[in-house]
Amino acid sequence: MNSWLIVIFICLFSNSLYAQIFEIQQGSDLYTAIIEVECEEDTCSGLGKVKLYSKENKKLIQNFESEDLYFYLNENQQPSVNVIQLYNEQSPLIFDDFNFDGSIDLAIRNGNMGSYGGPTYDVYVYHKNKKNFVLSEELSDLTYLNLGMFYTNHEQKRIITFNKSGCCFHVTEEYQVVPKKGLVLVKEFIEDATHAVGGDRVEVTERNLINGKWNETINYYPIDEYYEN
Repeated sequence: MNSWLIVIFICLFSNSLYAQIFEIQQGSDLYTAIIEVECEEDTCSGLGKVKLYSKENKKLIQNFESEDLYFYLNENQQPSVNVIQLYNEQSPLIFDDFNFDGSIDLAIRNGNMGSYGGPTYDVYVYHKNKKNFVLSEELSDLTYLNLGMFYTNHEQKRIITFNKSGCCFHVTEEYQVVPKKGLVLVKEFIEDATHAVGGDRVEVTERNLINGKWNETINYYPIDEYYEN
C-alpha cells in the first residue's frame, strides 16, 4: 500500500466512532445490564441498546433503546452506574425504586435536553402485573424540566429536583408519588438573590403543602454569611 494511502486510512479511522459493549454488574442485585453504543475516546453517544438480564437465571428480561445514550468513560474505560452528581457525573443507567412500591426501576440516559443542557433520562418503572418495565412519562419529564436526574429520599418517600435561573435563583422541589394520582408537589425551597433588599441579602422562601393548603415562610439572610455556610 502506498504511503499516502496509509496516511488517509489513519486519518479516516484513528478518531472514528466505534461500537462498544459494556457489561454492568454492580448496578443492581437483581439485574445485569449490557450496553451497546458507539464511542470515541472517552465519550459515548448516539443510538444505544440496553439489554437487561436476570442474575438469578441469566434470562433476558427486556430490551431498551435510547436515541442518545450519552455518557463518559472513567479511567478504566468503563461507564459509571447509579451516580447522580449535580453539575457533574450522571451515569447512563440508574437503578432505584423511583415510585417507592418496593420494586427496582431503571432510568436510561437519553441526551442532554434538560435545563442548561443537563442530562435527560427515560425512566422505566417495573409493573408487577405485567412483569416488565413501563416508561413513565411523568417521571421522565422531571429530568427534562430540571437539572438532570432527580434524587430519591426513601425515608420520606419523596422525589427531589433541582433547577435554577442564572447564578442567583435556585429552586429545590419535592414530590410525593400518590397512587392513582401520580406526582404531587409538596414542597418548594427557593433561594433568590436577584432582587434582595439593598443588594446584600438573599430571600429564602419555603412552601409546604399541609392538609391540601400551602404554608409559606420568607426569610432574609446576609448573602456573604448565607453562601459561606
